[in-house]
Amino acid sequence: MIELQKVCRVFTVGGQAVHALRDVDLRVGRGEYLSLMGPSGSGKSTLLNVLGLLDRPTSGTYRFLGDDVTALDDDAQAKVRRLRIGFVFQTFHLVPRLTTAQNVALPLVLAEVPPAERQARVEAQLRAFGLLERSHHRPDELSGGQRQRTAIARATITRPELLLADEPTGNLDRATGADVVRVLENLHDEGITLLVVTHDQELGARAHRRLRMDDGRLVADVGHGLGDRRATEAT
Repeated sequence: MIELQKVCRVFTVGGQAVHALRDVDLRVGRGEYLSLMGPSGSGKSTLLNVLGLLDRPTSGTYRFLGDDVTALDDDAQAKVRRLRIGFVFQTFHLVPRLTTAQNVALPLVLAEVPPAERQARVEAQLRAFGLLERSHHRPDELSGGQRQRTAIARATITRPELLLADEPTGNLDRATGADVVRVLENLHDEGITLLVVTHDQELGARAHRRLRMDDGRLVADVGHGLGDRRATEAT
């Protein structure tokens, strides 16, 4: 599903070159469950942004579902991102003026899904995530867990193949965070490829395959029946 070859990302800050990603090689198959860990500034968020087509590598190649997406123009990348990749963030990123149902429907509106189909899919999604009774509430009327479940429902309403979660429990208490983790893992059980960026050792350990970054490099790849090995040996 995912293949990165010698991916680098360099930023210029104050006239200095900052190497956020250094020759990252990575392959991920359909249906895998991965965690990505590492110290602050190690390149985790940059890698997530590249995988989610929110940023382009400075050099190297990214193939997604067999296509070289680094060669696509901005509009083509946006279409892939909108239909095939879901995002869940620590701070939810819900639109404050929209209701729960309207927030969940937003990707379908952008994808120009007809209103009748859109309404049916949103209702089914809200029911599946236990949000039907909160469908007319705005984000400031929801609990933290409800807001995150709304964000996950929105991220998966288009039935993406890949779900990227960036610190999905970072703003939640332990009990609420555990509920969100169950929601994410249920989605993985249904076949979605799940990658979770986290500083939480317990959450990271739940993944079947565990990646670690340091200084812009993918330095470890553990699990998925592959044993403990250096990332540069990953296939």
